[in-house]
Amino acid sequence: MEDKAQIQEAIKSQGEVVRRLKAEKASKEQIDEEVAKLLQLKAQLGGDEGKHQFVLKTAKGTRDYNPKQMAIREKVFSTIVSCFKRHGAETIDTPVFELKETLTGKYGEDSKLIYDLKDQGGELLSLRYDLTVPFARYLAMNKITNIKRYHIAKVYRRDNPAMTRGRYREFYQCDFDIAGQYDAMIPDAECLKIVYEILSELDLGDFRIKVNDRRILDGMFAVCGVPDEKFRTICSTVDKLDKMPWEEVRREMVEEKGLSEQAADQIGEYVSMQGGMDLAERLLQDQKLSQSKLACAGLADIKQLFSYLQLFQVTDKVVFDLSLARGLDYYTGIIYEAVLTQAGVAAACGEAQNGAGGEESVSVGSVAGGGRYDGLVGMFDPKGRKVPCVGVSIGIERIFSIMEQKAEASAEKIRTTQVQVMVASAQKNLLEERLKLITELWSAGIKAEVMYKKNPKLLSQLQHCEEAGIPLVAILGEQELKDGVVKLRVVASREEVDVSRAELISEIKRRTAEV
Repeated sequence: MEDKAQIQEAIKSQGEVVRRLKAEKASKEQIDEEVAKLLQLKAQLGGDEGKHQFVLKTAKGTRDYNPKQMAIREKVFSTIVSCFKRHGAETIDTPVFELKETLTGKYGEDSKLIYDLKDQGGELLSLRYDLTVPFARYLAMNKITNIKRYHIAKVYRRDNPAMTRGRYREFYQCDFDIAGQYDAMIPDAECLKIVYEILSELDLGDFRIKVNDRRILDGMFAVCGVPDEKFRTICSTVDKLDKMPWEEVRREMVEEKGLSEQAADQIGEYVSMQGGMDLAERLLQDQKLSQSKLACAGLADIKQLFSYLQLFQVTDKVVFDLSLARGLDYYTGIIYEAVLTQAGVAAACGEAQNGAGGEESVSVGSVAGGGRYDGLVGMFDPKGRKVPCVGVSIGIERIFSIMEQKAEASAEKIRTTQVQVMVASAQKNLLEERLKLITELWSAGIKAEVMYKKNPKLLSQLQHCEEAGIPLVAILGEQELKDGVVKLRVVASREEVDVSRAELISEIKRRTAEV
């Protein structure tokens, strides 16, 4: 009985949490999460003693997508895929799970976020964490030495989800990679051009593409006095600079990672630098950094990269930023990350004046990232043969969360179907005629719909068209059948015109081409 009383008390306080969040107009994901907790508590109490109450919810860090959300998502995918194809990419697919050893040791400190599956009869498997490592395995396994490919698929991470910021445990990645031995920085520059094109076309607001090089970072760590064995772990800490202030990053380096204060302060001087080709030239003359051959090679490539970016007309959005680290272990050269500027997101979502909503919308973070990974394929090849690769991953979930906010902020109606014409009847007993006509339309490749009732009211058929955004209605009546015509109605203007059956298909195609 005491347990029951405790659960009832917990239900009461959880109910207050839900009510408070609703009053504060908190995000839907936050409210849903707390409601799910409330339902679980109620299930523990149970209606019938000992009967388990099933809670209907999606797993933590996942979500369903309704037709409106899917329409936005498909539009985003279509924009991205057409850009990939414009740049000559072909596509592949790989299994959703890989052998555990394929993924192990490729992600640095993020390896703890990999989902391991239970032993299913002799093979230890894990869900894929990204699309890059499976791609490298695919190249090595099939002995492919050059390919330009894109891959759009779901990946899985045991992360702490932040649903409002577009961070999930199951999410899509859209990757574009160029594998092969080519002249320096030409494929790398094209990857940045692709990011520029996609973000511009999606009209997400102002953005910046940060660029750095793993060799510059390693050279910088060396001249600042970081021991070799601490390079990767210090790199992971520098990678947090976009989320944490320098003071906290410095404290982690010194107190948790055991770096000397002097080394941390020297790193601090470098990671605050930003610029373009001019910064690369200045650092090549830097007394300390110029001592590192590795850093000099990276800086020379950054200079070369910026010269190509000028030709591609994208330098207005690209910045050479020494604080960019990207924590993944497999990067060997150039690295980059695209971030939306706070003002840009707020403006795109129409929330410049909205304090609370704006705060939530601007914390989106990185929307694309990538870099060069020349050694990854060699890790899988029995003879260690290397295939140089460079690629970019578009953060579709984060982009999608902004597009969703944008759609909510604008009054624009989003169509969830592509139906061009509704076949309707004005009188009773015309089902057969409607079905004959819709068959003709389908055969001609026209997207058409009919109501699943023998004798629907004309008004309800027209109302359905208005609600679903269907632009045309083909209306059949006794008189129209006698005259061999169809009354074609334009839903928006309510204009009606009689069209002969022979000309109906071409008339529908002409009118829908204008819409």
